[in-house]
Amino acid sequence: MTHLDEGAPERVLRSPMRQRYDRTLLNDLIAVLEASPAGLRRWSVMRAMRTRRQRAGHEITPKFEDEIERLFREYCITEPPRENDTRPFFKPKEKAGEVWAVDPARLPAFLERAHEEAA
Repeated sequence: MTHLDEGAPERVLRSPMRQRYDRTLLNDLIAVLEASPAGLRRWSVMRAMRTRRQRAGHEITPKFEDEIERLFREYCITEPPRENDTRPFFKPKEKAGEVWAVDPARLPAFLERAHEEAA
């Protein structure tokens, strides 16, 4: 069941259970990318995420990779970046191929805002 948020019509609200699942995936994605400051190719991210989730005893859904990609894109810096944008993910321009990375300078502000929104 989804409905639109009146304050942001383009954003779809998710159930509390879905929000918790997204938060755990997002935290795992941040941890995987923080461990590789130069970034990782998409397939390496997916392999690391799958391994991390399996070790923690979490179910791997059929749409697991789609969910991770959706989160990465949702929190990826746009080109050109918006003013005061705190989204932590980006694609390094100097890297060929589909490389994902996390910006350590933007991450603390993003985590602080996410923590405030969750409270």
